[in-house]
Amino acid sequence: MTTEADIDPARFAVHHADPRGFRQAYVREGAGGVPLLCIHGWPETKRIFWRVIGPLAAAGFDVVAPDLRGFGDSDVGSDGFHDVPSHVRDVYALVHDVLGLDRVVLVGGDLGGPVVQELALRYPEWVDRMVLFNSPLPFDKVRMAGMSTRPAREASDYFMRQGTDPDGLAAELATPDQRRRYIATFYTSRFWAHAGAFLDPASPPGRLGGGPAVDFHTEPFADAAKLRASFGGYESSFNASARSEPSVMGRNERTPTLLLFGVSDHVLYPDFDRMAATVFPHHTGPFLLRDCGHFVPWEAPHALVSATRAFCGDRLFAAGHDPLSRG
Repeated sequence: MTTEADIDPARFAVHHADPRGFRQAYVREGAGGVPLLCIHGWPETKRIFWRVIGPLAAAGFDVVAPDLRGFGDSDVGSDGFHDVPSHVRDVYALVHDVLGLDRVVLVGGDLGGPVVQELALRYPEWVDRMVLFNSPLPFDKVRMAGMSTRPAREASDYFMRQGTDPDGLAAELATPDQRRRYIATFYTSRFWAHAGAFLDPASPPGRLGGGPAVDFHTEPFADAAKLRASFGGYESSFNASARSEPSVMGRNERTPTLLLFGVSDHVLYPDFDRMAATVFPHHTGPFLLRDCGHFVPWEAPHALVSATRAFCGDRLFAAGHDPLSRG
């Protein structure tokens, strides 16, 4: 059930910094705890973590949840790039250089998945461990032989259009409502989420007919420039000129990684859990989440919070927190 707090944009104070030439927004709760960096995906903003920020902070984490460049309350990147390496450089500058946090625990899925994977590979001494769910992965033909590694073709049309014709698509989405309705399909009819996960029969239909939770998550995408910028991650998959630098995505044999998989996801690889286990040999899990799809922090908040708390129990205990407490 969706509560008023779940969809309150003012639930957490929003801070801003500009270490990389644009204004980046972030939420920070639980300062002084074990550093936990939560990176949203597409089509998401920091709001996807609204249900878990409070419980994670109560458990003893110093929770930082930024809006990536071109998303939510953050500005569009001043250099014009919106690929994964740009997000990686931004987040590191914000959390390491501005906030001064080290030995960070990373949490991410969807676009946030490649961002946290690259952070762990580029800054291995800075990253202590990682929680990964429903994310793109580097492909390993040998280790992944026999696995179901491709999503259904009918689920990939958005990827091709956003990657190969981002300007044309952006031009078609000419009004705020058109842009929000396009984004709403990813929370509803495209079945990325478990059926009905963002719908509440007890609530009014909302502005877009999908309920207040859909309105809450689509509102940041009404801005034309930011929606176009958000296509940059897809565009960089096809167009070398949209890449700020080469990606370093690959197998990670160093970082301890907790793997979670919302199995109702109709856009990701059917064998994400098995594939991820080959990419991260130093893993815990994979744990499969029933009645949960792509948007794990929103659809399965208790599972994410309790699993992260247990996975980081030694860090929490050393910081004076009881990892078995419910906070």
